[in-house]
Amino acid sequence: MQSAVEFRNISKAFGAVRANTDVSFAIAKGSIHGVIGENGAGKSTLMSILYGYYNADSGQVLVDGQPRDIRTSHEAIALGIGMVHQHFMLVENMTVLDNVMLGNEGGFKLAAKRGAVEAKLREICDRYRLDVDPLATVHDLSVGAQQRVEILKQIYRSADILILDEPTAVLTAQETASLFEILRLFKEQGKTIILITHKLQEIMEITDEVTVMRAGRVVGAVKTAKTSREALANMMVGRPIQSELPRAPLNPGAEVLKVSSLGLKDANGVALLSDIDFTLRAGEVVAIAGVSGNGQSELLEILSGMRLPTHGTVEFLGKDLPYAGRTNADGLPAAFRALGIGHVPEDRLRDGVIKDFSVMQNTVFGYQDKVKNRWGLFDTKKIAARCAHLMTAFDVRPNNPDLRIGLLSGGNQQKVVIAREVAAKPKLMLVGQPTRGVDIGTIESIHTQLLRLRDEGVAILLSSVELEEVRALADRIIVMCGGRIAGILPIDEFDTTRIGLLMGGMHKS
Repeated sequence: MQSAVEFRNISKAFGAVRANTDVSFAIAKGSIHGVIGENGAGKSTLMSILYGYYNADSGQVLVDGQPRDIRTSHEAIALGIGMVHQHFMLVENMTVLDNVMLGNEGGFKLAAKRGAVEAKLREICDRYRLDVDPLATVHDLSVGAQQRVEILKQIYRSADILILDEPTAVLTAQETASLFEILRLFKEQGKTIILITHKLQEIMEITDEVTVMRAGRVVGAVKTAKTSREALANMMVGRPIQSELPRAPLNPGAEVLKVSSLGLKDANGVALLSDIDFTLRAGEVVAIAGVSGNGQSELLEILSGMRLPTHGTVEFLGKDLPYAGRTNADGLPAAFRALGIGHVPEDRLRDGVIKDFSVMQNTVFGYQDKVKNRWGLFDTKKIAARCAHLMTAFDVRPNNPDLRIGLLSGGNQQKVVIAREVAAKPKLMLVGQPTRGVDIGTIESIHTQLLRLRDEGVAILLSSVELEEVRALADRIIVMCGGRIAGILPIDEFDTTRIGLLMGGMHKS
């Protein structure tokens, strides 16, 4: 079968870090081709070379059988290559139409062109069932709709080869199913899809072939129909993966957290949270399940001190958290950390790390007062030793404390955030979407760390849209819908159908 893309002996290094080493494989025209591997395996770097963000140190890229020297993304676009990034490249206060035209204006007389572009976008949306209004403002759209805008941009630019980097990392199950319908339609139209994902069930469901990378090299290339999730996982990690982690019996201690009648309204008086009541004990994991946007994020932000509730109380270790009388949340996150509340935020790039600072610096952010000497200066030796220990204990790759954390893969950034919070020895750990966008090996590592904390007596409240993750970690499940608690279930009553009904507000526990 004719190849849409072929990589021949591609190598790329960033200083001493080798991202790709002698990578060679082909992608058949009109197919859906999966590229999988652990965080840091070199997948995104390779696709960035194809899209012109990076230039290979050596090797050759062929497009439609012809050698191409792609130096910029403009050259890639001209060859019919489009890329949808994991973190969307959209201007949120502009319309869909403006985002599509941005960088492709075609002259100074924009008004004359807008009508023609809008008509073409509506025709594309109808043909590919994208269900996007070109005149909608991006910040008013759901995450799934914003992703469709990114796809719309690429189709408008006549992309025949579409690269999708972790496209379902922030999508609900329904949005994922809708995306896959669109991708199958693209395939029927003769387009080539390159899918980078960590979710093996999605690889098995949607792809025709899959290439497995590890440590910057290709370690396997197989027809999807002739492999299994277990075989792919073993190739990715280089060892068997435990599908079920051992869990000690629940042995809860004293009450750590008590939330009573908690509510939150936005600036327009719209209720985001209403009548939230629950408790959490030491040595217990309570997981919040629900479709994104049903109040989970706001609840964790209140409990971590990032925002104030409108009403209600929260007791931590028998004492009220100090919300009362405040007009803003300034200083509260630091105060809550000092009390023993750790927080792994949902959005690690926005709230968990500062990507232009080093890994070492990111391991102390929020806890910098603990690494000062008696003169009030930073103890650089202590910081370096602490960072070295955390990077080894949590298997952060590459093990380079001076590397800018923005250059690490998402999973390794997540390991740094979790390592920093665990090192503070919290009594309560708040964890938002702990394994969003990370590979199967890192998921196993993060789950192991969280269960170890539980067994050491830490109270853990986590939010996850992945029901398998909820089942693997939780002792109790809080299901949220519309900013309210729709039900609280013990883990031995876990049932996906029942939880799904609760999440949709169609059933009471």
